[in-house]
Amino acid sequence: MSERSDPPGEPPPVAHVAQNARVWNYWLGGKDYYDVDQQVGDHITTMYPSIREVARADRAFLGRAVRFLAGEAGIRQFLDIGTGLPTVDNTHQVAQRTAPTARIVYVDNDPTVLTHARALLVGSPEGETDYIAADAHQPRAILDAAEDTLDFTRPVAVILLGILNFVADTDEAAQIVRTLMSAVPSGSYLALTHPTLELGGEANAEAMEFWNENATPPITARTGAEVARFFRGLELLEPGIVSCARWRPGYAAEDEKSVAQFGAVARKP
Repeated sequence: MSERSDPPGEPPPVAHVAQNARVWNYWLGGKDYYDVDQQVGDHITTMYPSIREVARADRAFLGRAVRFLAGEAGIRQFLDIGTGLPTVDNTHQVAQRTAPTARIVYVDNDPTVLTHARALLVGSPEGETDYIAADAHQPRAILDAAEDTLDFTRPVAVILLGILNFVADTDEAAQIVRTLMSAVPSGSYLALTHPTLELGGEANAEAMEFWNENATPPITARTGAEVARFFRGLELLEPGIVSCARWRPGYAAEDEKSVAQFGAVARKP
């Protein structure tokens, strides 16, 4: 087993198949992974050396998007679906630095993720942080459970970072987004990232095939046109659907290296 951190009182489980949250944690430099995750992660890195840059860019996008939402947009409620294992600057930490009263609901279907989250993610005294065990394929169940913490008569930021790529059918993925966004009022936002074989990611095709044969859950890349479907009926913020590394970076966008991961934020009118 690789060096890792287990939640207090939790015996380390045996992992025989690489799992997305743990491999992603490994690429981000975390400790919550097993030998099988490292092996798959290292092999994919040899096939697609930019994957660590994608992981870091996706995480940086989260920080910039949430800072905008909690700051300029004035959002005080966040529904983060597909949470992943805790690292640095998680959604509630970024949001509550700007707005201590912010309420955040994390959603994941991996019990290991939720165990770590409950043990390690503690929100501000003024706000609220909650965790739901649910699957993105069942958005209505997510919304029903989130009502215990979030007020759906007030704007909510729905966060879907690197999660719709685990929904193989694009029509189903689009329906998931429609269900979620139909439940939140005008003035709510959608923040989304999604891997692609565009933006220089063509070399990732073989790596994704390897992933689908050796890890779980299986992944699906999408084109910019397919990702645009998720934003129908919403107002895309500038600069639109771009490489997540180039969504409002802290310096000139042309100086930021593009990665093969779309990122965008949109407002519900």
